Amino acid sequence: MKIRYFDHSATTAVDKEVLEAMIPYFSENYGNPSSVYSIGKENKEVINISRMKIATILNCKVNEIYFTSCGSESDNLILKGIAFANKNRGNHIITTQIEHPAILNTCKFLEKFGFRVTYLRPNSKGIIDIKELERSITKNTILISVMFANNEIGTIQPIKEIGAIARKYGIYFHTDSVQAIGNIKVDVKEYNIDAISLSGHKFYGPKGIGVAYVRENIPFMRMQDGGHQEKDKRAGTENVAGIVGIAKAMEIADENLEGYNRKIKNLRDFYVSEMVKRVPYIRINGDMENRLSGNANICFSGVDGAKLLSELDKKGICASSGSACSAGLLTPSHVLLAIGVPNNLARSSLRITFGKENTMEDTQYLVENIEEIVNNLRK
Repeated sequence: MKIRYFDHSATTAVDKEVLEAMIPYFSENYGNPSSVYSIGKENKEVINISRMKIATILNCKVNEIYFTSCGSESDNLILKGIAFANKNRGNHIITTQIEHPAILNTCKFLEKFGFRVTYLRPNSKGIIDIKELERSITKNTILISVMFANNEIGTIQPIKEIGAIARKYGIYFHTDSVQAIGNIKVDVKEYNIDAISLSGHKFYGPKGIGVAYVRENIPFMRMQDGGHQEKDKRAGTENVAGIVGIAKAMEIADENLEGYNRKIKNLRDFYVSEMVKRVPYIRINGDMENRLSGNANICFSGVDGAKLLSELDKKGICASSGSACSAGLLTPSHVLLAIGVPNNLARSSLRITFGKENTMEDTQYLVENIEEIVNNLRK
């Protein structure tokens, strides 16, 4: 059976060019970058070149790029690092109710250490109110963390406006850009962004490698003790192959951004329009204008999301619910609940996220099978 993959917000396959760039650093150019001999020094230089490539794409300085293991580690490093290093300035953090668990759980952790967190509720389309954000600022606010684009409903936040407000009040602004990089051109200077988290496997790079951008002169503490790698901010032997891979993947994504978005938006729009025509009693979640090109999140009233996913899997279709599925129990998504989707309806959600290998033929197959399965489950 042919596998048709529609879960690109969860992960992506490593691009062939990316893999080719990485392979030499597994068994040929294997030197430890911290070593003094030539094969170590050469790999140190490779890391610096990769750092430069990423800095160029983000429009930041080379010394503002730090390599981590993933987006979640970058979120932890930035939020905890900035919070603890700036506690003498204040203890208030502003975020949203629809952040990734890496942000929400880090904020819960910080609350145990005396930090106060404001969780902004978005509107029904998943977009926060800029005026409410500004009203939430106090003299003790040190950090604003709002994700660039939501991983479940694809909604893109007004990042430029948020950055301007943060800069106006002298507050550090972090945006979890794990879903944005590879889909949106992110310029940290244009958007007044002070810190960014990203992860390689979301844009056809390898798993196990992430990036934290932190603007220079922003105090932040290291969260992992050990050696002096990454300018003494993140201990551990560098993942050279992963670093080469993420830099290559970012280069490819940046070069092909316009064509990539045009293709997946065409597939997404066809899918959504067919669902509206073919399947009654559905709810499309998120803002259809300010949205990632390949994201479609739809609730199918009267359908159990876990059963829908199981039936799709039998047809070779990979998708997700946008909810946490554990031991066969589907719990409603915190994102959908925050935008006002009723509990039972939220359990029926299906997230489809398109990628570069998807075709119109694949999408037609997806549409036909969802229509048939939903009708059968409703019976």
